[in-house]
Amino acid sequence: MILVLSPAKTLDYSETKIKDFHQPRFQEETQALVHKLKKSSAGKLQALMGISEKLAKLNADRYQTFSAEFTTENAKQAALAFKGDVYLGLEADTFSKADLKFADKHLRILSGLYGVLRPLDLMQPYRLEMGTQLKVGRKKNLYEFWGNQITEQINEDLKKSKSTLVLNLASQEYFKSVKKELLEKPILNIHFQENRGGKYKVISFAAKKARGRMAHLIVKERITNPADLKHLVVHDYVYNDSLSSQWDWYFTMD
Repeated sequence: MILVLSPAKTLDYSETKIKDFHQPRFQEETQALVHKLKKSSAGKLQALMGISEKLAKLNADRYQTFSAEFTTENAKQAALAFKGDVYLGLEADTFSKADLKFADKHLRILSGLYGVLRPLDLMQPYRLEMGTQLKVGRKKNLYEFWGNQITEQINEDLKKSKSTLVLNLASQEYFKSVKKELLEKPILNIHFQENRGGKYKVISFAAKKARGRMAHLIVKERITNPADLKHLVVHDYVYNDSLSSQWDWYFTMD
């Protein structure tokens, strides 16, 4: 399997003991986006991204100092730098070297700025959500900017890892960047829902942590057969056969 996660807004650039890393694979595209963003004032970024004045100033400064070179001085491995709910569930900082090697082969993180990241890809701090209406040349948004590139990269990774499917643990906003019709393997969508008053509903922060936790368990248990996912207990979510279909599996909590 190649499992796909969304990135996080919260970042942690504290020192890490993990020394292994890669260079990100879409550096030319990333630098093109940064070149565009460097021209935007904090005020323009605030309006573009719908963020606070403080966050806009922080990210304007980030883009002004963004380097063409990625080093352990200005960047950090992606799976360790992200610290939102998904990554609290992933707990990549607890991974052994062997865990990280497996994760690097099977886990991918979608990104508005970087396209698609491996866990050990170096990442400079940024904020650029995939749904941002950033115009670059004739491309009116990031979905158009990335075009087929993200999908083509995932197809390459599927072949290299000899994977039989894409496990979608990403949000709709980010998975829209993947051209489903061009994927060479089927997509298995995972849903986490809780019983609230007799109806199953998505509880956002809990579902995000569960996505990360499922990814954590896949890495720790070296799961490559999708059928093995049905036996997982993910923060009290368990597989619900009655709600699930061939390519949409529901994990529920009562």
